[in-house]
Parts: sequence; structure tokens; C-alpha cells
Amino acid sequence: METMTWILALTLATLRLATPLIFASMGGLMSERSGVVNVALEGFMLMGAFAGAVVGYSYASAWAGWGAALIAGLAIGALYAFFVIELKADQIITGMAFNLLVMGLIPFITKILYSSTGSTPALLVEDRFTFEPLLLAIALVAAISFWMYRTRSGLWVLFAGEHPEALTASGVSVRKVRWAAVTLSGGFAAFGGASLSLFLASSYSPLMTGGRGFMALAALIFGKWKPVPALAACILFAFADAIQIRLQGVKIGGIEIPVQFVQILPYIVTIIALAGFIGKSRAPKALGHQ
Repeated sequence: METMTWILALTLATLRLATPLIFASMGGLMSERSGVVNVALEGFMLMGAFAGAVVGYSYASAWAGWGAALIAGLAIGALYAFFVIELKADQIITGMAFNLLVMGLIPFITKILYSSTGSTPALLVEDRFTFEPLLLAIALVAAISFWMYRTRSGLWVLFAGEHPEALTASGVSVRKVRWAAVTLSGGFAAFGGASLSLFLASSYSPLMTGGRGFMALAALIFGKWKPVPALAACILFAFADAIQIRLQGVKIGGIEIPVQFVQILPYIVTIIALAGFIGKSRAPKALGHQ
């Protein structure tokens, strides 16, 4: 009975921890399938986590915070699209610049709002999400899987990343398709951030994403830029995260494993996964092309 309880708890923890990764990886999927490299997922997630926590606390509603995260994500996604599509800025450098921008901007805003550069005020337990973001994340994967391969607009995104010349020849604007995809990328990744501050926690804390934006990008690559395999990769990385939480304080042979070594387990799994499979993944042909 104890074993079954432990397995059930581990499964539920894995699914909860996978939620922000799923949202962010689907955001990266939208952008990169359209041909735009997106390493700004970390920044998008932080913006969503912050906006969700601030508005969620102000209105005592996780759903209000969820909506605010979407608006903030779409806005920063559109700004990123402007730089990389209209101004043709280097996509990798711009993505890293956006991450740094958000990391510096949020403490500034927090200082203005709460006279502190630390965490935002916490939502009450009854105002937080219980399971809704997890269901929405799974539904999003199903919706994108159907939309991207079964609808005309979804095929436009695929062609924008694989054969943009063919899309242009058919009379569809590659520029507009990429604008839409990158903007939505920001919204989906922001949902991932909001699931951290409104679902896994009750407030925003500095740099609370902890590299999850990059892990989501790794899951996308590991999943070969496909929705369902990317979902599986997110669950794998979340499983490693759930395991490390339970290994903290555990003694092996009477010796307690230093917590620092345990905490790096998810990142080691990510590196091993990419090192072992990156050669077998084929990125969209036009990815990164201006």
C-alpha cells in the first residue's frame, strides 16, 4: 500500500511539474515551426509568472491572473516578433537580450508596486489553481496536434518553417504567418510562467522559472519539433525533477547525498537526452533564416 501511495504521489508530482514545461514547449513549437528561433522562452515565462501573480493577487482570482499572463505574453511575443521579423535582428542574440531585459525589468516594477525587489504578495490557498492548468496544458497539446496537421492555417505555419518560398508562391504572406506564430508563442510560454506562480506556488519569486524555459526548448528539440513527442520529453524532465525532490535528505550507505548534487538531476537528464538524441533530430529547414 505504501509503495502504491508513493508511486501515485510521484506520478501526480510529475504531471504538476510538467505543466509549465508543456506550455513553454508548445510556445517554442509555434515559433520554431514557423522558422523563427526562440531562446526567449525563459523571459516569456518570467513575464507570465509575474503578471499572473500581480493581477491574481490584486483581484484574488487565479483566472484573472491567467488572463493577465496571456496579455503580457502576447505583448512581449509581438515585441520579439517586431525585432526578429521586421528589424531582422539576430534571433539568438535578441532572444537572450529579451531574457536579460525581463530579468532586470521585473525587480524594477516590483520595487514600484511593493517597495521590494523580492517576491510578490501571496495568493490565498483558495484563490490558487488546483488542477486546471494541467488539464489546459494537455488540451493545448491535443489542439495544436490537430490544428497544425489538419487545418490550412496550421499547414501554413509548417510551410513557413520548411518551404517559405512555396508558401509565398501560393499567395500567403510568410511574414504574417511568422508574426502570428511568434506572438502566440509568447502567450503560450506566459501560461507556463503563470502556472508556476498560480498553480505550483502562490506568488512570484525572483527567477522562479529556474531555467525551465531552456528545458522546454530542450524538450522541443528532443521531441523533434512535434507536439506529442515534446509532451513526452516534458514529462521525462518533470519526472527527473520530481525524483530529485524526493531524494533530498536521503542517505545512501549512511551518507546523506549533498542537496546540491540532487538538485542538478533534471539538468543532467536534459543534457544527456540532448547529447544522445540531438543528432537524430532534424530542425525545420528554414529555421533561423531571415
